[in-house]
Amino acid sequence: MPRFNAYKRPDALKPLLALGDYIRSCGLEQSLIELVQMRASQLNGCAYCLDMHSNDARAAGETEQRLYVLQAWREAPFYTARERAALAWCEAVTRLDPIHGVPDEVYEEARAQFSEEELIDLNMVVIVINGWNRIAIPSRAEPGHYKPGKH
Repeated sequence: MPRFNAYKRPDALKPLLALGDYIRSCGLEQSLIELVQMRASQLNGCAYCLDMHSNDARAAGETEQRLYVLQAWREAPFYTARERAALAWCEAVTRLDPIHGVPDEVYEEARAQFSEEELIDLNMVVIVINGWNRIAIPSRAEPGHYKPGKH
């Protein structure tokens, strides 16, 4: 049962919504954005966001196989080097090490695949989905009702 509806405070959500608008137009591949949003949501245990982004990913042409195996992306052969770098970045930023932050090797891998501007945009993707996860989880947003492209 949902606890609260964050949309009752629309002004509070404006910054996240604006960042989402920016991300959709920043030039990063939509498939990469959806994979990153799904991976962060897996790490955080956000059922609502997993439901949303799996629906959006499928609607954009993502394969079931890649969605099913995403949690074990390191062992799977069907993610590109760019996607792997993005997923490693996502994990490191979502689970910031309290002492070392994002490891240098993760940064170097990301910089090999992304320009500085793209890395900033990728970081914003991780920030915004972690923000939404931190709204959906404590509010107990209910998965199962989202239609692709609705957000």
